Amino acid sequence: MGIEKCDQSPQSRGMAKLYFYYASMNAGKSTTLLQADFNYRERGMETMLWTAALDDRYDSGTVTSRIGLHANANKFTPETDLWDDVTAEHARRPLACILVDEAQFLSREQVLQLARLADEAKIPVLCYGLRTDFQAELFPGSAALLGIADALIELKAVCHCGRKSTMNMRVDESGRAVTAGEQTEIGGNDRYVAMCRKHFMEAMRR
Repeated sequence: MGIEKCDQSPQSRGMAKLYFYYASMNAGKSTTLLQADFNYRERGMETMLWTAALDDRYDSGTVTSRIGLHANANKFTPETDLWDDVTAEHARRPLACILVDEAQFLSREQVLQLARLADEAKIPVLCYGLRTDFQAELFPGSAALLGIADALIELKAVCHCGRKSTMNMRVDESGRAVTAGEQTEIGGNDRYVAMCRKHFMEAMRR
C-alpha cells in the first residue's frame, strides 16, 4: 500500500480521512497496516500505532502479522481517550498518520474521536479490523466505522472452496462450529476459521 491517499503536503492537509480496512481473519490486515506504516516512516514521516490491549496472542503492545512482521504500538482499552492521547503526541512530534489494528474492539465513542482527529487535527486515520463476529453480528467498533468512515476497503481472504471469505467461524477443540458464547474470545487458527457465507451457514446449521 502506498501513502498517496494520505498525503500530508500543505495542499492536502484539509483532506485527511478516516479509513476502515475490513476483512475476515487471515486476510493480512496487520501485514497491510505494517506495510503502510513502513511506507510513511521510509519517507521520514511520523506515525502512531494503536492496538487493542485485550489481544494477548503476541507480545503486549505490538502489532504482529502472521508472516512475522511486527512493530511497537500503543494499547487502547475502553477507557482510552484517543483524541487526548493522539493530540498530546501530535504536539510533541507532528504525526502524518494514525494506524489502528484490531479496530473492531473500539467503542463507538472512540471511533468518533478518530473521526474528529481526521476532521479537526487533519491527521489521516487508517483502521484495520474484522467486520463481524462468529455469529455474523457486527462488532461495535466495526459498526461505527462502517457508518462514518470516509472510505471502506475490503481486504480479501479465501475460503477452502476458493470463494472469498467473509465470515469468521469459531470452532471447538474438535473443529466443530461454536454457535453461542461471548462476542469476544481471543484466538487464532486454533479457534477461528475464515469461510465464505455458504460454508459458514452450512456449518452453523449442523
